[in-house]
Amino acid sequence: MRLIMSGVNMKAVNKNNSGFSLIELMVSVALGLIILTALFIIFVGNIRSRGEIEKASQQIENGRYAIQLLTDDLRLAGFFAEFDSSLMASPGALPDVCATAVSDLKNSFMLHVQGIDNGATTPSCVADLKADTDIVVVRRASTCAAGAAGCEEVAGAPHFQSSLCSNSNELDHPTYLDHHFKLSASTADLTLKKRDCATAAAYYRYRTHVYFIANNNESGDGIPTLKRAELGAAGFSVVPLVEGIEDLQIEYGLDKATVDGAPDSYTATPADIDDWRTIVAVKIGLLARNTEKTQGYTDSKTYTLLSNAATSYADGYKRHAFQSTVRLNNPSGRRVQ
Repeated sequence: MRLIMSGVNMKAVNKNNSGFSLIELMVSVALGLIILTALFIIFVGNIRSRGEIEKASQQIENGRYAIQLLTDDLRLAGFFAEFDSSLMASPGALPDVCATAVSDLKNSFMLHVQGIDNGATTPSCVADLKADTDIVVVRRASTCAAGAAGCEEVAGAPHFQSSLCSNSNELDHPTYLDHHFKLSASTADLTLKKRDCATAAAYYRYRTHVYFIANNNESGDGIPTLKRAELGAAGFSVVPLVEGIEDLQIEYGLDKATVDGAPDSYTATPADIDDWRTIVAVKIGLLARNTEKTQGYTDSKTYTLLSNAATSYADGYKRHAFQSTVRLNNPSGRRVQ
């Protein structure tokens, strides 16, 4: 049977049913690629911006945390419970900051802080020291008594005990200082008494903390890091604290003229033991940098930490300088009593 279509334009039907031409297809593909490229560029830019924000946040947080660690420890420098270390005679020479013998530790009590300016020497307990950075040492007892909840007691590590007993065997002994306190790696030697002269006095872990900047966090990674050498049962062990800390500079506030617990002047290099004994405040200058370079960025700034000469780096790391002044509560408080 034959179908006959009347009144229908067959050319118009064929035209309406035809697809895209090759030119139209190429144009649409090109426009799509342009849109996808633009979206990709925006996406990559957002990722980079987010990465830079995260790196900047980490850098600032690391710097603040490093300052806080140093500040908290320095505020406790010279804490020895009821014992007043300012009554002790000065040693003949500055003690070795890495000393572990009990006799050597006793000779350093009165020097609540000690330092080495610009890495002039490298102590034996410090490794991978970054050139031209300072070392600062904090000496104190723990703030919690051994055996108290949450208080660390390390067998074989030095522990400190002071007496409150006023009898001829302890506080009233003719050689007062020799019987006012004890320091020993064996807690069996800690036999001093409380005020009732019957109850054993509390004892505390003795701490020596040596803060320094290392060239690497882990060997060869090139990330400068604030580290701390800590005195323990087997001597000193080095603990990484904050990565990305590139420089540390310290100045010491001396209370020599007025003897009122407030600093009269600041110096990076106390002249002698008498100067070290008068330190009542510390200024901290610290430089934090990103742990990774920023693509296309060159650090053209110069950084001045405290009274040190300005330093420039001209590399791809972003940096931020921090500064803080810390009052050493224990030694400064004793000077105004």
